[in-house]
Amino acid sequence: MDANALNIFWPFGLVIMMLFSIGIYCILATYNLIRALIGIELLIKAVTLLIIVVGYINGRTALTQGLVITLIVVEVVIIAVAMGVVLGIHSKNNSLDSRNIRNLKG
Repeated sequence: MDANALNIFWPFGLVIMMLFSIGIYCILATYNLIRALIGIELLIKAVTLLIIVVGYINGRTALTQGLVITLIVVEVVIIAVAMGVVLGIHSKNNSLDSRNIRNLKG
């Protein structure tokens, strides 16, 4: 990595690390399933931003755009399915608390 690439990556690297840390915190520090999904979204956004920055530094923006679009499509499908599972859990328990999942049977 040359000095110019390091100067480009430095501010984005801080934002990526902050997004990743906030996402991990959202997943680990809460029992609310919606907040956990928001944490997963933040993790995926951090990875997306990392791919974009690395692609820009390497000069392969076309490949990066393809990867990011694919990642966004996969992300939407994952979050839609996860939200369906969360709504199913909510309809059975009338709660979004992840500790109540142990009570589900069948």
